[in-house]
Amino acid sequence: MNIALIAHDAKKELMVQFCIAYSGILGKHNLCATGTTGKIVSDATGLRIQKFLSGSQGGAQQIAARIACNEIDMLLFFRDPMNKRVEESSDLNLLRLCDMHGIPLATNVATGEVLIHGLDRGDLEWRVLVNPHA
Repeated sequence: MNIALIAHDAKKELMVQFCIAYSGILGKHNLCATGTTGKIVSDATGLRIQKFLSGSQGGAQQIAARIACNEIDMLLFFRDPMNKRVEESSDLNLLRLCDMHGIPLATNVATGEVLIHGLDRGDLEWRVLVNPHA
């Protein structure tokens, strides 16, 4: 499966801790991330992560393009709901694209854990039918 990781600045440490906790599961899949998130997660976990540009430089749009082309099977996007951001329209675009293309999406650690456990159990194998190249 192709899993994308994005985290707002206030949630980057949470993403690192999440990826440390679930590195055994995540390591079995293809990971990509926005630049800064990818670097800090990779440095902390040793996971291989394809890094795009940082979010503020267009990395979220690069991931959005992959979602639109059905090349992403899950998005872990830890958002900071307390920080009104200039990039909020690109955040909403990511959410909209996931809804349009049936991409499982977690915007917080609780939902992330549900998706990761489902991934580990094989509950998301239906994505192979939708994205046979995953």
